[in-house]
Parts: sequence; C-alpha cells; structure tokens
Amino acid sequence: MTKHSPPRSPLRAFASPDVGGMVQGAAALFWLPQAALLAMAVQGLASGRGLAAVAWPAGAILLLGLLRAGCEAWGARRTFARARAQLTALRAQTAAALAGGSPLDRGRAPSGLAASVLAEQAEALVPYLVRYQPARWRATVVPIFILCAVAAFSWVAALVLLVAAPLIPVFMAIVGWRAKAASEAQMVEMGGMNAFLLDRLRGLATLRALDAVEATAQRLDDAAQSLRRRTMAVLRIAFLSSAVLELFSALGVAMVAAYVGFHLLGTLGFGTWGRQLSLGEGLFVLLLAPAFFEPLRELSAVWHDRAAGEAALEALDRLQRNELPLPGANASLTRAAMSPTGGAPAVAVRNLHFSWPGEPQEVFEGFELRIAAGEHVALMGPSGSGKTALLSLLAGLVPAARGEISVGGVVLTDRTVAALRQRMAWMGQAPHVFAGSVRTNVALGRAEAGTSEVVEAMRFASLDAVAQAHPGVTLGEGGHGLSGGEAVRLALARIAVHPHADLLLVDEPTAHLDTETSERVADALVALAHGKTLVVATHDPVLAARMDRAVNLGTETMEKAA
Repeated sequence: MTKHSPPRSPLRAFASPDVGGMVQGAAALFWLPQAALLAMAVQGLASGRGLAAVAWPAGAILLLGLLRAGCEAWGARRTFARARAQLTALRAQTAAALAGGSPLDRGRAPSGLAASVLAEQAEALVPYLVRYQPARWRATVVPIFILCAVAAFSWVAALVLLVAAPLIPVFMAIVGWRAKAASEAQMVEMGGMNAFLLDRLRGLATLRALDAVEATAQRLDDAAQSLRRRTMAVLRIAFLSSAVLELFSALGVAMVAAYVGFHLLGTLGFGTWGRQLSLGEGLFVLLLAPAFFEPLRELSAVWHDRAAGEAALEALDRLQRNELPLPGANASLTRAAMSPTGGAPAVAVRNLHFSWPGEPQEVFEGFELRIAAGEHVALMGPSGSGKTALLSLLAGLVPAARGEISVGGVVLTDRTVAALRQRMAWMGQAPHVFAGSVRTNVALGRAEAGTSEVVEAMRFASLDAVAQAHPGVTLGEGGHGLSGGEAVRLALARIAVHPHADLLLVDEPTAHLDTETSERVADALVALAHGKTLVVATHDPVLAARMDRAVNLGTETMEKAA
C-alpha cells in the first residue's frame, strides 16, 4: 500500500463544440443570400422595374429569415441542454473525487470553498458553453465566407476587412489573459469568503462567548470589500475588450463604406477586378461589411463568459485533484469481485511504516500485528500512540509509506480497497450526523437498507425509545436534537444496518459518555460483533477487558485482557 498521484481529469473535453453550436454558426450564413436579395431589389428599383423587382426577393428574404430563426432556436436549445448535462456530469465527477478522498486529509479543500466551487462557480460553465462556444464557432467560420463573397467583387474592400480583422483577436487575446487572471482571482476570493463565513457560522456560539462577533463582522466586511474590488476589476477588463472591438470594427466598416462610395462616384476606379461596381454590387459589399464584424462583436460580448468559464474549469480541476493520494481514490467500484465469503476476516499488518503528512516523526516504524478471524482486539495506549492512525490505515483512509496490510488474505491496495471496504464498518470518535431524516442518517444511501431494516437496527441500538430518533424525524446538521450518547447509538445503528460488514473498526466508542451509557454502548457493540472481527481503539479499561486481548501501542506489546 504505497502512495501514488491521481490522474488529471480531462475537464477540457467538456468544452468541445457541439452540433447545436455549429447549427447556430451556420444560421448566421443565411445573411449572405439575404443581403444579395436585398441588393438585387434595390438594383431593380434603381433600374425602374418598380415593385415587381421587390416582391419575390422580399418573400425569399422572409423565408430565409424564418429558417435562420428556426436554426438558431433549435441550436440554442440543444446547446443549453448539452451544457446542463455536462455541468451535471462535472459536478458528479467532482463530488465523486471529493468523496473518494480521505476525511483525514489535512490538505482537503474547506467545505465552504468546495460548496462555492460546486454551486456558484460551476454555474459559469453554462454561459461559457451556451454563449461563448457558439460565438467562437461563428467568429471562426462566418468571416471567412463573408470575406470570400466580398473579395469576389472588390479585392480592396476584402483587403480592408482582412487587415482590420486580425487586430481584433490580437488585442482581445492580450486583454483576455488579464481577464482570465482577474476571474480566477475573483473566484478564489469568493471561495475564501464563503469558507470563512461557513467556518464562523459553525463557531458562532464560541464567538459570542469570546465577545468576538464584532471583530468577525469586520473581517467579513473586509473580505466583501475585497471581493467587490476584484469584481469591478473583471468588469473593467470586460468593457475594455468591447471598446477594442468597437474601435477596429467601426474603422473597418468606415473604410469600406468610403471606398465603395468613392468608387460608385467614379473617383476610385481600382480594386474591382477591372470593372465598375453596380449600385446593387456596391450595396451588397456594404451590407456584408458590418456582418463581417458581427461575429467578432458577439465574441467580445461573451468574452467575460470565456474568462469566467475557464476559471471555473480550473477551479473544478483543482478541486478534483485536491484529494489525498490514497488507495481507492481511483479504484474500480466493482463490488461483486470481492464480496464477503461468509466468514469473519483475519487481519495481518507487516513491516508497517507511517507518518502523518508534513510530520517527520513516524507513528509506526516496522509495526507488526496479527488478528485472527473473529477475534476482538482492543488497541490501547496514550494519546498520540497511533490508535486512530492504525484504524485509518486498516480502512485505507490514509496511505502507508511502506509495509503491507491484508484483510481476509487479500492485500490492501488501490485495486482491492474499494471491494474490501464493502466488508468493513467504521465508527469514529465523533459520528457525524447529516441534515436529514433519521432514516437517511442510518441508511447512508445503502440500497439494501429499507425502512424495516432501519427500524430493526435502531431497535438494536436502543434508539426506538428516543422520541427525537424516530425514522421520520428530521435532524439538523451536526446532530442537533440528539445527545452525545444518542449520536453514538445512531452510529451503532449504521453498523447494524450494514449486512456485509464482518470487520468492525471502532474508535473510542465510550469516550465522553457517562457510566450507564458506556455500558449500554459496550453491550450493543459486543453483541453486534458476535461472529465478526472487531478492532476497537479505546482508553476504557472496562471495554478493553471485554475484548479477547489488548494491544498496547505505547510499548508495542500484546497483553491478554484480564
């Protein structure tokens, strides 16, 4: 069981253009025949053919307009549906990466930051995919077709457009680098403020007791002002990119209009492949000049969406990679490959070396331990001797530097830990209670745990007589409404409702409980562990005496419990 780095997630694959965006880009090309028909109608009127020259071009323009609107509407709906599906997939992928990380990871992203990235910042991907991607596609394709159509009549007008067009993306790219950096800084500031706010809300009672509410409010106000300044910086850059585009597009259109006007007046007789432009041809070129810059103008309008969307992709990517590199983070979740075979597993620890990340002192240095199948073992020793660390290593929650751990004859590796965890049940020192019903807190999403199984598990844990622990009762985050002993019994019910658990890993189950509650919890734990392998870390000599033997991690010797 050694350390390794998780692979980088291919988040950029979600930003590829789709059929909807391509259809929206193609719809913009309908302006070419519409402009030609409009120029033809004006030419007919100038030639004295009257309304007859306008009737059928007007009908064709209307038909093309309806087709264009239909294509844009269909493409927009498809693009939006695809964007929401991709965002949902990204959120699920990121949530799975967070769930695959260890709760003991000291570098784990704060809850407020993770919530901000998943809930707020990730939403920036929708405008990025819905508006920016189609706009980029149109800005890539449409100007090429318009440039070819203009060049067929006047190479001078096409040259003016060709010279003005590259200046726009060059300056927008320069502005865009700064916009992306500003958006990333804004999102980091937003995530930090959310994390700070969530942390202070959780400790509001402590802040009141220390009379530090005003100081905390001042810090929150400073964070809000900093976020405001960063947001205004992003908006300033967005306006700057629009100003750059409008300047060059206005100059380009004005130069084309000046050339066409002087050419029609006969002042400039060059640039038209050796012939004079007619009124209709000149009008066609003039109509296409603003349309040449229109996709670039749309791209500028959504340039901030690009900066925010790419910053959101980076934030999600960092959040996915901010997980402890432990076995199981990328393991296959195939559970049928190694299901319990009907007997309690033996546990073997060989030459184990482990130290907490960032700490040079090793907790275990060549540690050895053998636990027989169905044996009940108490881990004892002073605080800091490694009881919780050993349980975490057995569960695969932290990686060992060296050594080998086997459960039921199967070595704990990154390929086997996901299946081995199906036969493990974990009970920590402070069981966490989620906001939700008691039933969902006991079942924890297990499909096999129905209402009857939950009720039976609660009866086993002596929760059936607790009014606030009825399966349908809603609990607050952190177990608001339950006492400490009741929260421990709820954790016992979680183990009892797990039918495949034959290796129980329990950490300080009787800590901070009164004598009567401790005895009831110990009785339930021993009854629950009948026929199963039990490893319990404890300072309680009474509980340790009820185990088959005790392992003193302080001296690394094994002693028979009295």
